[in-house]
Amino acid sequence: MNPDESQTPETTVADGSVAPEEQSKAINTPQSAPEAQTNTSALLDSEVDFLAELEQEIAQVESDTDTNLAVMASSEQQVAQLQSQKQALQQEIANLQTESKVLKEQFSQTQRAMGQLVQEALLQLEQRKQALQIAVEQLERRQERIRTEMRTTFAGVSQEIAIRVQGFKDYLTGSLQDLAAATEQLELLPKAKEEQEKPAVKPKQIETPASPTPQFGEQRFQSTAKQIRNLIDEYRTRPDYYGPPWQLRRTFEPVHAERVANWFFTQGGRGALRTMGSRLQNTLIASAVISVLYTLHEDRLQTLILANSPERLGDWRRGLQDCLGISRADFGPERGIVLFETAEALAVKAERAVKANQMPLIIVDDSEDKISLSLLQFPLWLAFAPDPQRMTREYEF
Repeated sequence: MNPDESQTPETTVADGSVAPEEQSKAINTPQSAPEAQTNTSALLDSEVDFLAELEQEIAQVESDTDTNLAVMASSEQQVAQLQSQKQALQQEIANLQTESKVLKEQFSQTQRAMGQLVQEALLQLEQRKQALQIAVEQLERRQERIRTEMRTTFAGVSQEIAIRVQGFKDYLTGSLQDLAAATEQLELLPKAKEEQEKPAVKPKQIETPASPTPQFGEQRFQSTAKQIRNLIDEYRTRPDYYGPPWQLRRTFEPVHAERVANWFFTQGGRGALRTMGSRLQNTLIASAVISVLYTLHEDRLQTLILANSPERLGDWRRGLQDCLGISRADFGPERGIVLFETAEALAVKAERAVKANQMPLIIVDDSEDKISLSLLQFPLWLAFAPDPQRMTREYEF
């Protein structure tokens, strides 16, 4: 039984008799029998109602208890789920922390690598900047030197340049006409048979046959020597920067003119000149020689260049184009200038040129420390002798 029921005083007994207290009350209270019965039934009804209420309360309490138990069970399930979620979140947090550490290390390594790359790139850029500054300074000095040469050569007046150019053109036209007329009258290579048929009456008046090698210093070539000297003086004193192809277009200093004249008149067109120290200066001297010979022999002249590497041959090609105003089309096996890396191939080409009634001019770069004997048989050759000090340094290395 419920505790609330045990606390409720019992007013009746099992057989329906009245309790002693109530009997005493009934005895003490003078009431009639009908009233007593009415009171007893009322008391019974109230007790029944009370019991019904107690039962309802007990049922309510039991239903509340069941509800609370269900709520507790669901709460325990939720707690278990929350705990599992908590563990999962803790695991995810640990994983994220680990990944964060790894990412931080990778980021720091990347930063260090990027810093090194930036430093190396800055160093390279600084070196390139210094190299470019040096190149710019050299170009500025060269530009200033060229401007100075132009000012000293042409007095900085465009009108004077035009007058000189026009005058030189007129002079060149007249000189070429005179040269053509003189060439028609001049017999450079008389036939040996005709000379043998003529009787030698006076031995002192007999002239020796002309050698196939041009001897620019001989008496019979004085007119040609005079023309060569005039051309050299013209290149030195009146340079024409916009002249026709195969004519020297660069400033010709006295030192260059002296070496060209020495090669023509002292060495007779066959000999070596000491290098000027740079391939550009050597190319300038060779261009003056080519220009003079082209003026004398025109298309019969075929220039053969010998150097031991394609890079040096490329320097010669660019230098001759710049100094003579010619194009790349003038270089080739059947053109005016041919480039060679070996002396054997050059000798074969020179022999063919001689057989074809052409005049080969052999030019040897200063990179060649020896001259092949097969080249010395030809009428015209110019070799640039290397600097002895440079050769000594190379041998020391």
